[in-house]
Amino acid sequence: MTSQTIIDPPEDGHVLNGKARPATLSLTLTINGRDHALEIEPRVTLLDALRDRLHLSGTKKGCDQGQCGACTVHVDGERVLACLTLAAQVEGRSITTIEGLTDKDGTLHAVQAAFLEQDAFQCGYCTPGQIMSAVACIREGHAGSDEEIREYMAGNLCRCGAYPNIVAAVRQAAQELRT
Repeated sequence: MTSQTIIDPPEDGHVLNGKARPATLSLTLTINGRDHALEIEPRVTLLDALRDRLHLSGTKKGCDQGQCGACTVHVDGERVLACLTLAAQVEGRSITTIEGLTDKDGTLHAVQAAFLEQDAFQCGYCTPGQIMSAVACIREGHAGSDEEIREYMAGNLCRCGAYPNIVAAVRQAAQELRT
């Protein structure tokens, strides 16, 4: 008879596969201008903290390997892949998700409005990550030409192939934000 590995933690939650479970961390994440206190294991990614613990489901889980860009968020204004970032790494830093781009009155960010006007999505799954990357691309000064936009947006994949409209939306938003 072979031994069987138990994958689900037992009800007491202290042992997993015969080993003591990691201790939890108490941390506070500042997301979209609000502080959120969490008790999480050290291995919890920012993506899982956002989606599973804080129910901010706008940030998408695509490949969970840093290859597709669907989980792009901003940390202190820089774009990061939330699936490759541990939540504990960003404590004390300012995190912005797709939910935090709109104004308090509901006015869309220029990039969000341009994505709608340019029909820069089909299924929409990649759209939050595309928008977060586009905002950073423009802020970083990399929206001077279509070629430059394509280069600096290359880390965000769109399975539907809406790339021409995505580039048009980034170009439009960049022009609007310059004026």
